[in-house]
Amino acid sequence: MSARKRYAIVGLGGRSSMYTSAILGERSGSAELVGLCDVNSTRMRVYNELFARQFDAPAVATYHPNDFSRMLRERYVEVVIVTSVDRTHHRYIVEALRAGCDVITEKPLTIDASRCQAIVDAVKETGRQVRVCFNYRYAARNARVKELLDQRVIGDITSVHFEWLLDTRHGADYFRRWHRDKRNSGGLMIHKASHHFDLVNWWLGARPEAVFGFGRLAFYGRDNAETRGVTRFYDRATGSEAAREDPFALDLQSDPRLKALYLDAEHEDGYLRDQSVFSDGISIEDDMAAIVRYSTGATLTYHLTTYSPWEGYRIGFNGTEGRLELEAIERTHVDPSRNAPTDTGASERITVQRLWQRAQQDPFDAEDGTHAGADAKLLEDLFGGAGGTDTLGRASTHLDGVFAILPGVGANISFASGLPVDLTRLVQL
Repeated sequence: MSARKRYAIVGLGGRSSMYTSAILGERSGSAELVGLCDVNSTRMRVYNELFARQFDAPAVATYHPNDFSRMLRERYVEVVIVTSVDRTHHRYIVEALRAGCDVITEKPLTIDASRCQAIVDAVKETGRQVRVCFNYRYAARNARVKELLDQRVIGDITSVHFEWLLDTRHGADYFRRWHRDKRNSGGLMIHKASHHFDLVNWWLGARPEAVFGFGRLAFYGRDNAETRGVTRFYDRATGSEAAREDPFALDLQSDPRLKALYLDAEHEDGYLRDQSVFSDGISIEDDMAAIVRYSTGATLTYHLTTYSPWEGYRIGFNGTEGRLELEAIERTHVDPSRNAPTDTGASERITVQRLWQRAQQDPFDAEDGTHAGADAKLLEDLFGGAGGTDTLGRASTHLDGVFAILPGVGANISFASGLPVDLTRLVQL
């Protein structure tokens, strides 16, 4: 057996490349990619071709989902990385744990309470480890907020106000892809907001206990577009005349990578990567609000918008000794030309104002890189290169994954019932 740790990855969507590039690249001395598992053979072939060109790597053995267990046995897999469609996470996590593997999974951990319970039970049964990849914990600005709150610069936290804005480039993409079907993603209160709820859980060092929410499809979808006067519709952008003047359209033929991974592969599974954001069949919300009560007594007011002209977030913490605010602007606007780069215009600012004092800007050191430098630090942590002690507790467990999705699971129930939801009853820990 090789001294290198043996990894397999299941689900070759866009997020998978961060992990495969790390294993085949700078982590190749300690990690080995020994198996790929995906529903689509064409996509696995394309990735092997990319690996050969970029890393001069030999072909990695490929398997379909029905052969997942066989892959674990034949390839002597030690760690499984799960980047598949969200509704399938629990299947691969549980099966890998019972096969004696540890697991690294993309967020969200899963999409509902029953699947969550299956994962919790499997961890108890096997004693194996599950890491959930909450990369935003590793961004310098978010880590600095954690440091300041842990130092009690504003005392005990009584309330949190959190607004996250996805722009018409990023936010719209969830309405083109498989995420648009709530059965796949649990909706954006789980798929996307689990990132945000995890940050609040981590910042406060507390568990969410109850939630009440409202959510609706307010902008995307055919009905909303018709209300605004749109008259030209299409189901998919590629090859559509009606899509030519639509700034929301994604033409797969214009991007060689997307063409190879999706357009040329769709004959196998029928997956359309370029659906219209204003077509029928969208079952997720695009505008969501929630109130969450925490185990410390603190409350969170949260709002997620997916059709904003700019992208980023604002959060304010009220404490017994003052207020702390973070503003992070990740993109200032979206260029409507599909082939033109989007202006980043990133800026970030932390403000602390103690009672009876003037506001002060905190001089933290901002960092560059994907997700404000967070992805590189996450990979160092996952693959053993970080070194030192994680004094901020950024490494996340399956329980962190549970607490990150519970507000979204409860919010989905609340959307339907119009009632508050007791989160402590949803999963038995």
